[in-house]
Amino acid sequence: MKNKKLFLLDMDGTIYLDNDLFDGTKDFLEYVKKIGGKYMFLTNNSSKSVDKYIEKMASLGIETTSDDFLTSTDATILVLNKRKYKKIYALGTASFKEQLSAAGLPVTDKLEDGIDCLLMGFDTELTFKKLEDACILLGKPVDYIATNPDRVCPTWYGYVPDCGSVSTMLYNATKRMPEFIGKPQPTMALVAMEKNGFSKEETVLIGDRVYTDIACGVNAGITSVLVLSGEATMKDVEESDVKPTLIYKNIREIYNELNS
Repeated sequence: MKNKKLFLLDMDGTIYLDNDLFDGTKDFLEYVKKIGGKYMFLTNNSSKSVDKYIEKMASLGIETTSDDFLTSTDATILVLNKRKYKKIYALGTASFKEQLSAAGLPVTDKLEDGIDCLLMGFDTELTFKKLEDACILLGKPVDYIATNPDRVCPTWYGYVPDCGSVSTMLYNATKRMPEFIGKPQPTMALVAMEKNGFSKEETVLIGDRVYTDIACGVNAGITSVLVLSGEATMKDVEESDVKPTLIYKNIREIYNELNS
């Protein structure tokens, strides 16, 4: 770990939970700056734009810029820009749709002629009408893409259904599953390394989910670190074919080792 320079950090369950910053997070970030390294926040949560994440981090006492973040929406935009869809039905939050529109993608949230792609994100504003629209579209030959496969999103009181759970619900109705773009696909990690000029040997990904965060690190060929402060348990590790390089209780334990 002491040889690493680029630290790719998940957020929910890794450095904070809801509005509670985990002990050790600020010390860890200061350590990375002190050694001349770089940290980037990689999140599968597509319900917020980067601007919203900057505001959230500021409320937690951490100053950030847009260059510090890479979201599953960012990765999805990279993919969609290459495919040249005519019209994309965006099933997600208002923030999600705004970010897609700002990137120049032809998005709509209404059933219209010419839709050739259904794109789904983590939707904290989900309605039955959106689910019904999705079912209608999935009965047609449209492409089906989702930003992330996370089954749940952690909260202070437990968990809420994330994009992966809604995908399963729609599968039960339509027998179609989406193409997932975010973690565990290696895209976000590879883009972060290229953007910051660090090698795989200098890079580590830290997160709290085996099937997304750790799998992303494995698929990208970099060191992966699991923290047990969020969703994953040791039982999940034992039952998974995907194994992290290292396991820590939390971000505080990582910092204590790096600073020893």
